[in-house]
Amino acid sequence: MAKFSFESQPRFRLLTEAQIRDLHAKALEVLETAGVKFESEEALKVLADNGALVDSASKTARIKPEMVMDAIKRAPERVELFDREGKGTVILGDSNVHFDPGSSAIKFMESDGVTVRKSEARDLVQISRVNDALGNIALQSTAVTLYDVPKLIGDSYRLYLLLKNSPKPIITGAFSVHGVANMRDMLAALRGSKEALREKPLAVFDICPSPPLKWTHISSQNIIDCARFGLPIETVSMPMPGAASPATLAGSVLVDVAETLSGLVLAQCVNPGTPFIYGGAPVHFDMRFGTTPLSAMEATMIAAAYAQMGKYYGLPTHTYAALSDSKTVDAQAGLETSMSGVVATLAGINVISGPGILDFVSCISLEKLVIDNEICGMALRLNRGMDLNEDTLALDLICRLGPGGNYMSEEHTFRWFKKEPYIPSPIIDRKDRNNWVEEGSRGSFARAQTRVQQILEEHQPPALDAAREGQLDRVVKDIMAERGIYELPFGPR
Repeated sequence: MAKFSFESQPRFRLLTEAQIRDLHAKALEVLETAGVKFESEEALKVLADNGALVDSASKTARIKPEMVMDAIKRAPERVELFDREGKGTVILGDSNVHFDPGSSAIKFMESDGVTVRKSEARDLVQISRVNDALGNIALQSTAVTLYDVPKLIGDSYRLYLLLKNSPKPIITGAFSVHGVANMRDMLAALRGSKEALREKPLAVFDICPSPPLKWTHISSQNIIDCARFGLPIETVSMPMPGAASPATLAGSVLVDVAETLSGLVLAQCVNPGTPFIYGGAPVHFDMRFGTTPLSAMEATMIAAAYAQMGKYYGLPTHTYAALSDSKTVDAQAGLETSMSGVVATLAGINVISGPGILDFVSCISLEKLVIDNEICGMALRLNRGMDLNEDTLALDLICRLGPGGNYMSEEHTFRWFKKEPYIPSPIIDRKDRNNWVEEGSRGSFARAQTRVQQILEEHQPPALDAAREGQLDRVVKDIMAERGIYELPFGPR
């Protein structure tokens, strides 16, 4: 993706080229005039040393346009992620779309589809094992908060459990100042060295500003540490129309652009060339109930608009979509997940976080995750588009068979009938009614229950080899000892 170019704009476009240029110019004005607050003395010093005007009393940095332009030019246009075994599996850039489960849910829904409780380490183990078996969800995520693990090690330990239970690349994040360094050591233990980890990154680190236009001490330090270590950063701005950003969609996009660019500037000042993903978690603030639905169409429209800005800057993009604010896996869950997921896919967003998620990103369901895998598959098929060439048009075949022709026994049909469509799993029912009744008249949730149980009983993700597992365990034991923690569920012995 070229910088400051419209060549990589997606199929679905809310913004014209003139509007993109206008938003960019106004974002530069916000950064230079209003500035951004960084609750980190180190971040303020880095920015000041690179030309920002810093007010120490208010901890605000006014960032000059030339700093922003330099940062955009320094950031890579693509980010390649490698699995646990070092194989390149995910390229973030252009209009490549990849899904991962939503992250940091605080509740887990039991398989009955009704009971909800606080999430624990055992839930993340199950989520990673089930997700490992889902072909349309390319990435793992630190999907839940671990209430049976001490907070001092909670961010690092989530990563440990994922590394143990699946080879897929990971979307993760720290919620402590020391978290990034600890997690880098764990990742380097698997790669063999810190240099090897830089060359073949396995994880992306989500880092969130506090809207509007503010970075906390922890988030500022997370950016600095990730940049120093060469770890891919995914900033996650959260525009909230009428509450933490202007009530208009356009104004909320402007705040989002300014926040994201400020994080980009800090990262590139620390280490030019730091991999950076333009991410976000836009919401709609429903003033009737005081809630923040991420599945609202307005939220997805904000994401589609800022994705165009990201593509204009030549940056990979991310959003939260393919999720629902429903409290159960019902028709609302399917409607919201599909609508937001399809719009985000057509917007060419590279990382879409959300499958499995319910209730304002507070709850995750394994059954919803396997249903959402089918939604993701259909969205990816849509993104693949339609090939028009001599073979697919089949002009000679149509002319040869003529009116009333039978295509069933043709060689052309044998070649194309499997690879042209997306063929869903049995989660999606396409049988006639008689067969459906004979098989128990079961709905999609019941079929998802069966599929989850089947995966947990039969699917075995590739295991870590003993040598690297030992190295990873030693790193985690050292982290535990530093924090005075001596035992953890599923932990090293």
